[in-house]
Amino acid sequence: MAEVGRAGISDPGALLPRGFWAAVEVWLERPQVANKRLCGARLEARWSAALPCAEARGPGTSAGSEQKERGPVPGQGSPGGGTGPTLRSGPKRGMACCELEEAQGQCQQEEAQREAALAPLRDSGHPGLAEGDEGDFPAADLDSLWDDFSRSLACGNSEMLAFLTCPGAGSQPEAQRELDVVLRTVIPKTSPHCLLTAPRREIVVQDVLNGTVTFLPLEEDHEGKLKVKMSNVYQIQLSHSKEEWFISVLIFCPERWHSDGIVYPKPTWLGEELLAKLAKWSVENKKSDFKSTLSLISIMKYSKAYQELKEKYKEMVKVWPEVTDPEKFVYEDVAIAAYLLILWEEERAERGLTARQSFVDLGCGNGLLVHILNSEGHPGRGIDVRRRKIWEMYGPQTQLEEDAITPNDKTLFPDVDWLIGNHSDELTPWIPVIAARSSYNCRFFVLPCCFFDFIGKYSRRQSKKTQYREYLDFIKEVGFTCGFHVDEDCLRIPSTKRVCLIGKSRTYPPSREASVDEKRTQYIKSRQGCPVSPPGRELSPSPLRVAAGSAGHCDGHQALDARVGCVAGALAAECGAGPQAEGPWLPGFHPREKAERVRNCAALPRGFIDQVVLQVANLLLGGKQLNTGSSRNGSLKTWNGGESLSLAEVASELDTETLRRLKRECGGLQTLLRNSHQVFRVVNGRVHIRDWREETLWETKQPEAKQRVRSEACKTRLCWFFTHHPDGCALSADCCPFAHGPAELRPPRTAPRKKIP
Repeated sequence: MAEVGRAGISDPGALLPRGFWAAVEVWLERPQVANKRLCGARLEARWSAALPCAEARGPGTSAGSEQKERGPVPGQGSPGGGTGPTLRSGPKRGMACCELEEAQGQCQQEEAQREAALAPLRDSGHPGLAEGDEGDFPAADLDSLWDDFSRSLACGNSEMLAFLTCPGAGSQPEAQRELDVVLRTVIPKTSPHCLLTAPRREIVVQDVLNGTVTFLPLEEDHEGKLKVKMSNVYQIQLSHSKEEWFISVLIFCPERWHSDGIVYPKPTWLGEELLAKLAKWSVENKKSDFKSTLSLISIMKYSKAYQELKEKYKEMVKVWPEVTDPEKFVYEDVAIAAYLLILWEEERAERGLTARQSFVDLGCGNGLLVHILNSEGHPGRGIDVRRRKIWEMYGPQTQLEEDAITPNDKTLFPDVDWLIGNHSDELTPWIPVIAARSSYNCRFFVLPCCFFDFIGKYSRRQSKKTQYREYLDFIKEVGFTCGFHVDEDCLRIPSTKRVCLIGKSRTYPPSREASVDEKRTQYIKSRQGCPVSPPGRELSPSPLRVAAGSAGHCDGHQALDARVGCVAGALAAECGAGPQAEGPWLPGFHPREKAERVRNCAALPRGFIDQVVLQVANLLLGGKQLNTGSSRNGSLKTWNGGESLSLAEVASELDTETLRRLKRECGGLQTLLRNSHQVFRVVNGRVHIRDWREETLWETKQPEAKQRVRSEACKTRLCWFFTHHPDGCALSADCCPFAHGPAELRPPRTAPRKKIP
């Protein structure tokens, strides 16, 4: 046994030992956040077991496997939420400190709640196994695996038994202890440059009372049965000494450690990188509002599909004609397509279908997601209000339409299986509604980004949640009101907004379609502010809508004809808009304009921008008169850097007409000042004059690639300080990245246009 790393932890928030188990749970469920060469992990089974007592070793001694109690694998969570390693009730066995005793008492109630929550799941499927994943492990084989391992410990493998019972935060290793045992599969990333792609199984033994977690790799014997390997065994240990906590990483047999660089990194990585992350996670007092990534689909299938699509469509990055970042948008759409393909593949398996699902992508943007799904065999089309240059690249097999979507009875899709809203902006809250009214069998997938209500921007109502979390809850509420079971998942995409919401099934039978549609109508009106009908005076459904509902809402054209005029007419009548037989479902909705107006201050007249910049700079320099012509280089000792003012203080000095013009732009005054990067620095709401002496020192520490890009742009613009600052430029002409006068100007470098094959 060898200790490869040890870290002391400061715990001012008294988060340990519970924080340690929360950190362990992250490493168990999401190892990819620490080891970037992994795609993830799948927890296949979890059960309680026991090891032989230290003095009871000998032939015929078996572990207390009769104590095994299997239950389905809990979802994302931490011990604080009742889904992590559980402190068992009973006599206290050498508790390290009062915090551990207190945590034990708190967990007894949580254990009862956890057992009650898991009880319905135990009645279905195989006990102890995660349902729906490939490669499920039979419960009988788990019994045999653990019993064989326990028997080997009792029959002479004293070194391994001592390693497993090594005291950490607890003591009394000679007593028989109850353990939390997890069977997990570690999934490497699939890559053409990596030969190792097969998942690896291991048993994770968590001794909560003793503060240790031991990872035991599994291998197949000559008969194909799994057994515990004696190599690549390591342990994470929590210990406590003199009011200080420590986390250690130990290896059972260093000479037997064989690193593959992926599932089994080098011991130095365990003792440095992993240990540092565990120490950090243990004292982070924050709980995620979101699920772990890819919780609804097979991680293994996703990893394979993503790598295949990434390899297939990587050339798109080289020929991207849009002004947006190709690296971000191409690989983001590849990841979303991989997710949908696996989601739909598993749905076909569940429903016994062979035909691939059809779809419509509302607000499809660049259309790449539609192109990939079409190319992979799914019939469908994309609709967006504005055509993109890249559409011409896809060819006739990719169906993209330039059209504005206004939610009404004419924008239903009765023959489509799925509606997609990928950053669909103002259409996002409407997509569950359109899906629900298109047909009973229509489902939806939305990836919310910008915050829109049914009409206009979404207004926050709860200050205790982040705006993003509150908006996701709003879209979930819309989906539930529309009659969907709404699932939430987190995608692996290069975006801060990566939570998707999925409506795959309904909460009601087809015969109740008419009554549920009334509730949808009432809910939509309540969001606009129109008074909802009081109890007893609810809108009565028209005979046509009742007929459509009783028909199961499956004949899309009949449902469409039956609904025409019902929702819009009733809504218009109550809101005073007059009869609208085929009008919008909610008057006031406006799709975005076809021509996207630039509102980042870049389109403002150059003279207006220069005037505001001079005025703000004058304020920061204390009213010192600015030059309007050329100036000498400033002295390093006397150069005036000015003071800092808040944005509010700056705005109070500007005239009404200037503020009015700026208010029409996104970000207003702050955007204009940030755009004037050469002159100003805006930090935490305060405006400063930029001192390029500090910037030059910072730039010398940048990577070589960034320095090369900056050098190519050098001297392509005039130096504002050389021209306008009372003390001139703080840098000499050969050090300043801007031109000191027209004679130094260089023509800007223009990149060659990429050819589209």
